[in-house]
Amino acid sequence: MSCWLGVDLGNARVGLAKSDPELTFAHPIGNVQVWGNDYFHVLDDVLDVIEDEDITHVVVGHPLQLNGAEGKSAKKARRWAGALERRIAEEGIAVTVELLDERLTTVDAHRQLREAGLSTREHRPSIDQQSAVVLLQEALDRNARERAGTAVMEV
Repeated sequence: MSCWLGVDLGNARVGLAKSDPELTFAHPIGNVQVWGNDYFHVLDDVLDVIEDEDITHVVVGHPLQLNGAEGKSAKKARRWAGALERRIAEEGIAVTVELLDERLTTVDAHRQLREAGLSTREHRPSIDQQSAVVLLQEALDRNARERAGTAVMEV
């Protein structure tokens, strides 16, 4: 079965989360270190995960501003997602890439880590992958609602 991948683009680390094959739960699978504040260099690492983990759908965080406008970071995320799509096409891999509004996912991730008993200092290495979990879980929940709505309409 296939899985989904959540990607949170950070300046120091790119957080990754993976779904279970049933597309129900997201769990962290780690970070990829970003060198020189340029997360375009991690495209190869993300492609390796896509190939190794049987990923069919990638959800990339789109950090819109609170008013919904696309600022500098959101434009960079859009360019990164486009670069990933081009690389996937070059490799001949059947994977869908989507951008998902990630406003407040980092806030939710910090809250979850605090509730898990981690101090703020301990959050730093985990926050990007936990943000990827929050982002991916949102996409999985939306997908489940859409499937449930379609199933009800077909009856």
